[in-house]
Amino acid sequence: MIQKPKTDPVIDEIHAVRRDISDRFNGDVHAISADANARMLASGCSVWTPADNHPMHRSGGGDRSQMENQSPPPGDR
Repeated sequence: MIQKPKTDPVIDEIHAVRRDISDRFNGDVHAISADANARMLASGCSVWTPADNHPMHRSGGGDRSQMENQSPPPGDR
């Protein structure tokens, strides 16, 4: 016997809202994004601000040039 997967009403509502938004803009992602941005600006509330794009440091945060001048740990000699 094949069982139907259980549905979650919250997930179903999210999918319905996403379909409605997509239908309103004929599936045009750029139009959806432009509308969302315009509503964000009109509200005066920042929803998302991109962070500065800085390279990540190596694990431990040490600088490579500083690490080269140090002796290796006892187990790595």
